[in-house]
Amino acid sequence: MPRLAITSLFVLCLLALPISLNAQDTCSPEDACLEVAAVPAEVIAAYPAPAVIQLQPDDALIFDRNYQRVNGAVEIFDAPNGNLVRTLDAGFNFVTAGSDEGGWTRINPGEYVRSEVLSPAVVSRFSGVFLPEMLPFPMAWILVPVVPSPTPGAEPPEGGVMLHRYTRVNLYTEVEVNGWTWYQVGPDQWVEQRLIAKVMPVERPAEVDTERWISVDLYEQVLVAYEGTRPVFATLISSGLPEWPTNEGIFNIYVRYDRTPMSGAEGQEDFYSLEEVPWTMYYDDQIGLHGTYWHDGFGYRHSHGCVNLSITDAHWLYQWSSTEFDFTIPNDKGAAVYVYSSGEYR
Repeated sequence: MPRLAITSLFVLCLLALPISLNAQDTCSPEDACLEVAAVPAEVIAAYPAPAVIQLQPDDALIFDRNYQRVNGAVEIFDAPNGNLVRTLDAGFNFVTAGSDEGGWTRINPGEYVRSEVLSPAVVSRFSGVFLPEMLPFPMAWILVPVVPSPTPGAEPPEGGVMLHRYTRVNLYTEVEVNGWTWYQVGPDQWVEQRLIAKVMPVERPAEVDTERWISVDLYEQVLVAYEGTRPVFATLISSGLPEWPTNEGIFNIYVRYDRTPMSGAEGQEDFYSLEEVPWTMYYDDQIGLHGTYWHDGFGYRHSHGCVNLSITDAHWLYQWSSTEFDFTIPNDKGAAVYVYSSGEYR
């Protein structure tokens, strides 16, 4: 269908709609108001999915290292059956491993562990999307496998079509039921707000001092990259857990590393040691944006404070934001990072 015809259909259908409910209006599941809140099927048919282009995962980039989890406390030797050089306490520990040599694995030059203490990391192939100049409807990612409900607040139907994790959906309209926002994602398809991560571009704060800048929504767990006032890219992130929150505010990237080790909480239950963390951009002391090879939990808080990204997304952001650095100027500031929360966890 030509774009003009689709647009005309969309406008006509909107004109035919009664006034829609917004997030401040409420319904109970029995209310008749739910029947008038939905966007008609013909409008949905014209815009069945977000008109975005996915950043293609590059397996050569994602799997260029043999990432391995270290299970328990381990002894590290200078050669297979060699001399003990150090120990690594039990914790959340990952290494980049070389080949197996008779039951031993090299983890660094001159450092070997017994291969039995290692297990492969499951590296995420998730990636974000490039945004057009305008979307007719807000978009979101589905965070957990879900069968949509036929009306807001209703139970999912038996045998309904499941939407899988990381599915991209349009949010056609919304209503509030029993204190939670429900979004229409298709004809007779509604999902509750805790099951999605919504992309919500923000206005450029006056304090942002770079042309290319980044917003991080801690509530939605969504990052958006901007050129001037235009959002150009969006993806899911994992920020700090409640014990180690990611700070809100406006910052600037101040140092970058293609690969860098990270460790912390030595001697504590939450000790971690991560080798060769890719595409790291520090912006708030020891808090940074970086690639993540140790989980696929994007859309949920997961970290010790940093903003976790997939390797694909972190690499793209690293390259894209490099134009804000003048490497000939000592201590030059990089792209601005605006960290905020669009809602409150409850």
